Amino acid sequence: MRMASLFPWRLRRLRILTLLSVLTVLLVAAPQALASEYLLYVGTYTGKGSEGIYAYRFDPAAGETRSVGLVAATENPSFLAVDPNGRFLYAVNELDTFRNEPTGALSVFAVDRQSGKLKLLQQVSSLGAGPAHVSLDKSARYLMVANYNGGNVAAFPIGNDGRLGRHSAFVQHVGSSVNPDRQTGPHAHSIQVTNDNRFVLAADLGLDRLLVYRFDAGTGSLTPGSPKFVEVDPGAGPRHVAFAPSGKFVYVVNEMTSTVTVFAYNPAAGTLHRVQTVPTLPKDFTGKNTAAEIAVDAKGRFLYVSNRGNDTIAVFGIDQDNGSLESPEWVPSGGKTPRNFVIDPTGHWLFAANQDSNNIELLRIDERSGRLAPTNRSLKVVSPVCALFVPFH
Repeated sequence: MRMASLFPWRLRRLRILTLLSVLTVLLVAAPQALASEYLLYVGTYTGKGSEGIYAYRFDPAAGETRSVGLVAATENPSFLAVDPNGRFLYAVNELDTFRNEPTGALSVFAVDRQSGKLKLLQQVSSLGAGPAHVSLDKSARYLMVANYNGGNVAAFPIGNDGRLGRHSAFVQHVGSSVNPDRQTGPHAHSIQVTNDNRFVLAADLGLDRLLVYRFDAGTGSLTPGSPKFVEVDPGAGPRHVAFAPSGKFVYVVNEMTSTVTVFAYNPAAGTLHRVQTVPTLPKDFTGKNTAAEIAVDAKGRFLYVSNRGNDTIAVFGIDQDNGSLESPEWVPSGGKTPRNFVIDPTGHWLFAANQDSNNIELLRIDERSGRLAPTNRSLKVVSPVCALFVPFH
């Protein structure tokens, strides 16, 4: 009788411990669970009525946005990046002259996550004309920039206050490719670290190359990989890069030929092997088109590409075994010249920034098929060229 009487007590104790474990998990997950609203920042080309960076609050549960308005007056903030904690926002100022020097600029802003407003902390030279892309390494200790007209890339250390120190790396690209109008010299169009933060890939439209650099997260240095680069088709014009979440595949959108090149990636060696090149356009399209943005969904099942001219978002299925792309579907971007798009943090919505129709169109993503569906919801923004989400608490 005495032994039997212990079982209910043990059972109650087990239930209490289980409940405590569940509560602990819920409390740890609470910050993300409570992030039911996000800030959407929009970079623009100024001069046609836009004044800089604009912001919206977005409720993903309802698919509704509320305008915050102009949050930072700054010239040509054509690409944006944010630190993982949402404290600082970084923008390129796509200029050919800054402070009487032949270079563009980088602007550093503090984010007021309650109001959405941005406070300028610093503005420095990007070390090259026409900066087109900016990104952070995985530790958020270094900012990297690709200078399109300057044909170079650089890295800058980030201080605890978000400000940039003197550059830790600078690499001038050299060479040319086959197109006499656009490829007479280097045009670095994007720069990103790999998933493991050990290598950096820089897409150079002018060289038809994806350059590979070893990245030292301790010093912020960039040194040539082995091999130093891989090539895409002549005249393709590589623009932006997307990584599979697994880290096994790399996808490059080629602006000039409207194609995507798929590479198998070896993280240990930082080497790339071409798997496939596929068109981003329907076979019956005959007009002019340049491909622009590329993204892989968080689960690595679907790939999205924007077409400027055809004015669509192409949706590809991804073969999970070899990373190759399946036959795409095309969905209208809801405007003209979709230069950029962004998938919201929940993975349920895609915002297509249509530069020449002055709108950002909201499209719903089907979780199972990856397909996009129109919502007839649109944000009015003059010359939108980049969109970026920040958690809002």
